[in-house]
Amino acid sequence: MKSLKKQRRIQMIVVAVVALFLATGLIGYGMKDGINLFRAPSQVMAEPPAEGEVFRLGGLVEEGSLVRGQGETVRFAVTDGGATVPVIFTGVLPDLFEENQGMIGTGVYVDGVFEASEILAKHDENYMPAEVVDALKEQGVYQDPDDS
Repeated sequence: MKSLKKQRRIQMIVVAVVALFLATGLIGYGMKDGINLFRAPSQVMAEPPAEGEVFRLGGLVEEGSLVRGQGETVRFAVTDGGATVPVIFTGVLPDLFEENQGMIGTGVYVDGVFEASEILAKHDENYMPAEVVDALKEQGVYQDPDDS
């Protein structure tokens, strides 16, 4: 009788461990496309991402780099003061998107150009995404608007 109880207990533990591994695997698989790492232009130039890797690029839209093409295609450059990455985006830009302002784009890096699928811009005169502020501070370029 003791042997049967012990065998059932071992079976339950094995089933629980298998269920735990299966649940962890499913969660990881479900999140693989939902996790986008943030990179500054200096990081992209120093270590280009793998082909087809989706990530977030952030920095300041470089002054004089905004070129509107035919239709909804827009080209511009993003900088953090240390490096500049050319960007191409097809779609409607946010209303507050402009040169010399902070932005974050989601997309892939192809042949030296960041092809953005989504662009986010600041939402008021003092806001800049935390990742962009950190990257600009790291390059020594960031100026706090509250210090003006």
